[in-house]
Parts: sequence; C-alpha cells; structure tokens
Amino acid sequence: MRVLVTGGGGFVGSHLVERLERDGHDVFVARRRDYDLTRWEDAERLFREAGPERVFHLAGEVGGIGANRANPGRFWYANLMMGAHVLELARINDVAKLVIAGTVCAYPKFAPVPFREDDLWDGYPEETNAPYGVAKKSILIGAQSYRDQYGIDAIFLLPANLYGPRDHFHPTNAHVIPDLIRKLSEGDEEVVLWGDGSPTREFLYVDDCVEGFVLAADRYDGAEPVNLGTGQEISIRELAELVAELTGFDGEIVWDTSMPNGQPRRSLDASRARELFGFEAKTSLQEGLERTIAWYRASAATLSPR
Repeated sequence: MRVLVTGGGGFVGSHLVERLERDGHDVFVARRRDYDLTRWEDAERLFREAGPERVFHLAGEVGGIGANRANPGRFWYANLMMGAHVLELARINDVAKLVIAGTVCAYPKFAPVPFREDDLWDGYPEETNAPYGVAKKSILIGAQSYRDQYGIDAIFLLPANLYGPRDHFHPTNAHVIPDLIRKLSEGDEEVVLWGDGSPTREFLYVDDCVEGFVLAADRYDGAEPVNLGTGQEISIRELAELVAELTGFDGEIVWDTSMPNGQPRRSLDASRARELFGFEAKTSLQEGLERTIAWYRASAATLSPR
C-alpha cells in the first residue's frame, strides 16, 4: 500500500522505511528539510503529494535532558502542532490507518514500576521532559477524540528508550546511550557524566521497535495506548560500566551530582502488546550495544552534529 512516514529520514524512521520497503510497500518519506509539519501549509502539501493509505507519525522534536531543559517551549509547541496537523489531515484525506509514536516521557514521574498504560494519567511527568511528554499525551487524547467523532483508526504506541545504529550522537543533544558511546569511545583518562548514576531505564533496540510498529499497524485497531518494551531495567551507572567495557574505556567515570538525574525509574509492562498483537522484543541489551558501537565506530568520521 501507499505509506507515509513522517520523520522518515530520522533515526527510527529510516529503519522503519527500510522495513516497509522490504515488505513491498510504496513508501513516501517526509523529511524536515522538505516539510515543516508545524506549519499547516507544509503539512497539507505533504499529504497532497504523498496520497497515503497508511501513515506512521514519527516526526518530533526530541533530545536528552539537556535539550529538554534548554528548549521546553519549542519541544511542547513543535510536538503538539505536528501531531495535531497530522491527525486533522489524516481525517481530511480519509487515511485508513494512523500509527502515532508516543513517548515513555509521558508517564508520571513516580508511576509504579513497571509502567502500565492505565497509569498514564495518574500524575505529572518528570519535570525536565514534561513539556515534551505532555504534548505527546495531548496527541493521544486527539487520536481518541478523532476516533470517537470521525471513526479514524488511529493507534498510539509508547516505546521504551530507543537506541541503535543511526542514533543521534550530537555532543549536547543526544540521548543517554549514544552520549555514553561517544564519550567513552573518545574519552582518555576521565569522563564526566550527569547525576549520580542511580536512575534506572529500559532500552529498546530500534529494530525491535520497528517490528512493534509494523505488527501494531497490521493487527491492532484499538483506542487504548500500548507500551513497546523489553521489561528489563538497568541503572545508568550499570549501563555506563557496560558501555565502558564494550568500548574498551579504562579511564575513570566521574559523576557530577550537581546535574539532574531525570526520572528515578523507567520500565514498561509490555504485556498488552504481547496479548494484542504478538509483540516481543528479541534483541538483548548487550547485543544491541555491540551493534550500535560497531556502527558508531564505522561511521564516526562522517557524522556531523545535528
């Protein structure tokens, strides 16, 4: 079928595009340089040119703790407007299926672990990424409202923290795994990391995430949000030690406790995805890290800050 992937030139989007093309779909890739989806005119032109039967909405303004702290207004506005425009244009253009990528950042700061979809509204998100998380939660409400009023088959997926080849290794705007890989690969005697290393996270390899998107698009038609994850939790300190081992870093890791930790714990209950559309992550963290480090080393010379 004719499939539109917003953010198709990005980290997750590029992997999804490759998978959809292997499956025989006619894929239209929407890149930021061609379409600013915060502008109605650009979004409308995109849907007119793409003529999609199915849409995966992956485009977003994203980043680590530092980027979220520096750009709270932009992250709220851009993610809200992009999602609203995609929803409305999916309605206008009679799109058969809309798959929306949410974020684990939408969960309350102190949600019981593992996070269950029914707990999504039981508190405010962690402050450093709340504007981003709240914007994404608003898109969930929009999708459910459009389903109720217009009958749009819009589904909302909540992936765990993602990583893998082609991730963003920007020196000031990267998520934790690419940031650790870059710092520990380039570090000599000492590497300084934010916080105290105690927070825990769950990480989902990009190919597993793509598999979840594809399965949900084909098999799930419900209004309720669905987690995509592994159910395995690791502390940032343990993660840093594992990345140090895999990259061969033998210097000292120093924890800057004057900087924020972020959300204390993150781990998802992925049972709903397993029950509703048969999703189970297959890539272990060590295997995924080894692949990502190998890709980074092969590509580091050609990477430019984004």
